[in-house]
Amino acid sequence: MSVQHYVPQPQPQGEPSPQAQPTRRPGTQAITVNGREISRDAIDREVQHHPAPSIDEARRQAATALVVRELLIQRAEALGVTGEAKGEETAEEAAIARLIEQECECPEPSEEDCRRYFEANRDRFRTPDAHEVSHIFLPAPNDDEALRAEARNAARNLISQLDGDTSRFAELARAHSRCSSREQGGHLGLITRGQTAPEFERALSRMPVGEINHHPLETRYGFHVVLVHQREPGEPLPFEAVQGDIAAYLREQVHRRAVSQYVQLLAGQAAIHGIDLEAAGTPLVQ
Repeated sequence: MSVQHYVPQPQPQGEPSPQAQPTRRPGTQAITVNGREISRDAIDREVQHHPAPSIDEARRQAATALVVRELLIQRAEALGVTGEAKGEETAEEAAIARLIEQECECPEPSEEDCRRYFEANRDRFRTPDAHEVSHIFLPAPNDDEALRAEARNAARNLISQLDGDTSRFAELARAHSRCSSREQGGHLGLITRGQTAPEFERALSRMPVGEINHHPLETRYGFHVVLVHQREPGEPLPFEAVQGDIAAYLREQVHRRAVSQYVQLLAGQAAIHGIDLEAAGTPLVQ
């Protein structure tokens, strides 16, 4: 694998050297894979599929993904591998899927493999916890940043007013909550999986019992000041109930490793310019 670097050219004697060239943003320099260029427009289109803390990181991830795609497309072309596109799948995507199926050996996990994983991760396999919960709900549309900032601050102010005093929770819920539960002082009763927004339910398991949560809980609907009254732990599940899920998980992990190793092999045999795959901050295959 080779990477292009800026090499200053010797200047004629007597002429001043130009100032050092600024480093170009990731994903904007010319990138080629075995002489085939990945255009900046392609990277611009791909960026939307790679949320990242910065645009530079998003472009780096997008460029890496397109290099991997190009490596696989070229390998499929070299072997004459094609695939039948289904649904919204493109012909290239179908060919890549067929190539990986042919070239990457992914053995099925055995029952012994599944049992070993089950025994090492028993805490993961149980029915969901149930929580008795009260909340103060301050709605804010997911696409209105100004209103969400206002609702977030209002929720923080309510938490400050309560100052840990659970005896005042119902009073403030009746005064400020925009949920119908305000008539019951914000009491929602016993919450189990599927009754509320998934992000709300996931957060409950991390919250202290008998205390007002120190930070507002953010969901797609707005912000919640939350008091968990009690938690009923879920029941352990037997191996037979989760064997299929474990097998699917292990199969996916084996597949990812196999494809990643395959891509690394192709990259090592290719002439790649304009990007350093070894410095990628994310795996080549996600």
